[in-house]
Amino acid sequence: MRPLSYAPPAPQSRASPSPGRGLRTQPCALPFPDALRAAAAAAAVSLSLLAGDAACAAVAAAPQPPEMCRDGGAAMEEEVRAEAVTNEQLVEEAWEVVNESFLPDAGSRPWSPEMWMQRKQDILQGTIKSRSKAHDIIRKMLASLGDPYTRFLSPSEFSKMSKYDMTGIGLNLREIPDDIGSFKLMVLGLLLDGPAYSAGVRQGDELLSVNGIDVRGKSAFDASSMLQGPKETFVTIKVKHSDCGPVESMKVQRQLVARTPVFYRLEKRENEDSSVGYIHIKEFNAVAKKDLVSALKRLQNSGASYFVLDLRDNLGGLVQAGIETAKLFLNKGDTVIYTAGRDRQVQNTIVAESGPLVATPLMLLVNNRTASASEIGLIQSVFELHDGSGIVVTVGKYVTPNHKDINGNGIEPDYNRLPDLKEARDYLSRCQSKELS
Repeated sequence: MRPLSYAPPAPQSRASPSPGRGLRTQPCALPFPDALRAAAAAAAVSLSLLAGDAACAAVAAAPQPPEMCRDGGAAMEEEVRAEAVTNEQLVEEAWEVVNESFLPDAGSRPWSPEMWMQRKQDILQGTIKSRSKAHDIIRKMLASLGDPYTRFLSPSEFSKMSKYDMTGIGLNLREIPDDIGSFKLMVLGLLLDGPAYSAGVRQGDELLSVNGIDVRGKSAFDASSMLQGPKETFVTIKVKHSDCGPVESMKVQRQLVARTPVFYRLEKRENEDSSVGYIHIKEFNAVAKKDLVSALKRLQNSGASYFVLDLRDNLGGLVQAGIETAKLFLNKGDTVIYTAGRDRQVQNTIVAESGPLVATPLMLLVNNRTASASEIGLIQSVFELHDGSGIVVTVGKYVTPNHKDINGNGIEPDYNRLPDLKEARDYLSRCQSKELS
């Protein structure tokens, strides 16, 4: 399962721990988005190492069968979380996350592994006498990076954040390559006592179908959108427990509401042949793409010759939803964005897999509050520490198809004032005439 990508909210227009340590951070089921591959990889490696140690101990006591299916990841994770953690270990745990994952050029101050190592040595010279003192040290340590989006979350803040769920049933999915050249969807994160957990879904399970539709080969984003729905409605899922476990079908009641962020209307004036389809997207959530597709089709069927897509005051949301929206207007093979980061799993080129849904001229409206996933920017991972607190760390960034980093600068619009709909229609009409000539 790919964890969700998250682009941080911004006041203005902007779009694993080392294996040798005893403590390991675990990414949680949060809305951050679907890009945080570094966090997911860290958790997967940590859990496999722990399970491997236990398996080796068992081999010493009994002969190993030809093939052994091991399913102790969830129990082992609970055991690790139950271990007491000292104040010094907690600070070092946070330090290690930054050391492994932080994107150096995200902050306003110089950063290097050598400088960061010296900072740890300075911090851990003395005894940290209280948990609140440890939290204060972590806050100051993160603040020294000069990145406003890399920050500490108290246990209460982390708990409130983890209550948000993209799917409505309390799980996050990651795409894992399979043996036939495709991929399968694995459960990486679960909200404890959430609907999926209560129904019997566990970390490491494979999602096979949603409401009878096979999801093997589908993206984590598409499957999560299928799981999303109104509060208290039901969704039927089929999962395979662990690699060698049984297949189980279960009916799960959704708990959270994903309201449509898409509002649209057809602007048609008397004595004029052309009409403009106006669409406003308030945020990018799990149903944004689906509802935008419906809006585009309905407006086009109603006679829209041009479209105005309004992203003013859209502070973002799910980065993947923004990416999927952009693909609706691009030609097959066109680059949407590049992702850059220290971890190879963060580095990626994202392209449109098919042609545009509509080929008519489009005008995009933005302002200084078109931010985060609306305009791309930085990528965060959210790590849970062993006392229930957490840290948000900038692990990568999105850049334009021309490899331009627009973080902090935004995109310069073609027009710096808001046209009325007549001006917009005239402009789009000229664009269409130019294309046809």
